[in-house]
Amino acid sequence: MRDEVLSSNSMWFCLSCYLCTVRCPRDIKPTELAHALESLATQHGYRVKGTRTPAMYRSFVNSIRGNGRVHEFGMMFRFYLSIVPDLATKPLSTISMLPMALNLLRHGRMPLKPHRSKGKEELKQILRKFADIRGAQ
Repeated sequence: MRDEVLSSNSMWFCLSCYLCTVRCPRDIKPTELAHALESLATQHGYRVKGTRTPAMYRSFVNSIRGNGRVHEFGMMFRFYLSIVPDLATKPLSTISMLPMALNLLRHGRMPLKPHRSKGKEELKQILRKFADIRGAQ
């Protein structure tokens, strides 16, 4: 049932709140299972329709790789560009998000320019090592 499980969209809807793990009477860790299935689906090239979580993960990790930490504006900008397929609709659909973006900018909660972190090269080494270990499995 590998194809059926890995092509399912169920695991992509996990919010990682761990409520199911805390409440499980059999001490099963459903959140960890969902993340393991996400990883397997990605490794084996499954593309699941109906969820944008993989694109969000890629934007998140790429932001960390590039800046040493998450740059919210850049991450969300890249994420948004990756999920809207038609270039003509992108400017129109962003209008609804403009008030929230302006409010975040005004309060300093979403800087336009990324902050560089110390240890960026060390973080890249950690990510490379993780990729090597993951590839060996």
